[in-house]
Amino acid sequence: MNLDSIFQSSSFRGLLQLLIRNKTLRQPVVRLIEKKEWEFFVEKNELNRPPQVQRDKYDYLIALLHSAQRGLDRGLISKHVQERMIETFVSGVLTNGKRIKECAERLGFDPPGFLVISPTKLCNLHCTGCYACSDSTTAEKLDFATLDRIITEKEELWGSYFTVISGGEPFMWKDDGKDLIDMAAKHSNDYFMVYTNGTFINKETARRLEEIGNLSPAISVEGFEEETDRRRGKGVHKRILQAFENLREVGVPFGISITALRNNWDIVSSDEFADYYFDEIGALYGWIFQYMPIGRKHTLDLMVTPEQRLEMLEHIWRWLQVRRLFVADFWNSGTASSGCIAAGRPGGYLYVDWDGDVTPCAFVPYAAANIYEVYKNGGNLNTIVHKALFRRIRQWQNEYGYTKPAEQTSNWFCPCPIRDHHDRLLKIVRECGALPIDSEAKEALEDAEYHSDLTQYGRDFDRLTDPIWEEHYRADSLVSSSSEKDYRAQPGWVTKIRDKAEVLL
Repeated sequence: MNLDSIFQSSSFRGLLQLLIRNKTLRQPVVRLIEKKEWEFFVEKNELNRPPQVQRDKYDYLIALLHSAQRGLDRGLISKHVQERMIETFVSGVLTNGKRIKECAERLGFDPPGFLVISPTKLCNLHCTGCYACSDSTTAEKLDFATLDRIITEKEELWGSYFTVISGGEPFMWKDDGKDLIDMAAKHSNDYFMVYTNGTFINKETARRLEEIGNLSPAISVEGFEEETDRRRGKGVHKRILQAFENLREVGVPFGISITALRNNWDIVSSDEFADYYFDEIGALYGWIFQYMPIGRKHTLDLMVTPEQRLEMLEHIWRWLQVRRLFVADFWNSGTASSGCIAAGRPGGYLYVDWDGDVTPCAFVPYAAANIYEVYKNGGNLNTIVHKALFRRIRQWQNEYGYTKPAEQTSNWFCPCPIRDHHDRLLKIVRECGALPIDSEAKEALEDAEYHSDLTQYGRDFDRLTDPIWEEHYRADSLVSSSSEKDYRAQPGWVTKIRDKAEVLL
């Protein structure tokens, strides 16, 4: 059988297995997947999304493939972890559509795709502007049995085999003599991504992570040494570099998690930053979280400005388009996710914190339910999905564009209810009686100036990005082939759009 016959007879899962296992066939497999996914996302476009939205989704998937290829070619993923990735991430996450469809038919609704869970508020650092207000003295945490039940239910009820763990510092969580790695080992068919400050990833922890093979750390950096230590504490960056080395040594794939602030946005979106962390350090993916004014001493003064956010949009999309780096920016990558994915949207997620409070996402600190109370009253995760707060947010998502045809879809460069449409989210929170999860959230809920400023922020960014949406999404100006770079691959396109918008902020 020749190569063409092998490729044509292979399913998407089979092609991904070839990509991982066969170095000789890796490059032709990537090219074939690029062709097949262009046909699926862009040419078929079964959900009638704006064509450029489908190009965005395609670009992200291809960047993920290229990132995996780089990691495999450079020997950054051990043989054992490669096999575990096939068993968990490939089979349980990327090619799990049949199982999810079966769950949807049984439930009568399309379920969320995953959960974000913070099992502990405890942290050894004290970062400026921490969304969770974490510190080294708190005892708040989920018990092992409850966390185990949550993960089991999402697997059984939703067909979900992807779990995101946040904090606090997740590697400090322990209960009943067990830690997070024990939990990941227990749920061996689930793939875990863990946001961590990296300071607990010593050689022994890295060895255990390689042994289970279904957990990838996303380690927090704020730029280079100076910027990271300024926010996280002196000497933290050196400890992070040691964590990277420990993971590379045993072949555990890792990424980075970046908080973009008004005083570091240009650094974390620079080519020098990408060169260092992706080429030199070996990170395979990155998540950028633009600072959201919640949590410890929340202030809009730390937020990137609308104009800075627009500049970041240009830099990050060029990384994706030209360098094929898998880097997603919350919130600048909203077009690739068809808008907001919070509040239990189909394929999206809910957030569960250390007290069991369940909120739409980690950046909306208002709870619709508490998991302990739901379980006490005989409910489960599906009980929570149907809570009024989540239903109302999903209704807003649908009206904004998620269930609309392409020509009626609103600007997904402004995808976030709390950041980009704050007045709408505030109205929903108050009408549904959602409860603040802490004193900082309660203070924000009662702060009229805070609400006014955030509402204006969203309007300003919409005015800046609406010309992009109108020209490149509504106007159906999609490039003609997958090999052709679109407008965002060219330096300076943001300046041209901004000049055309004739907006003074």
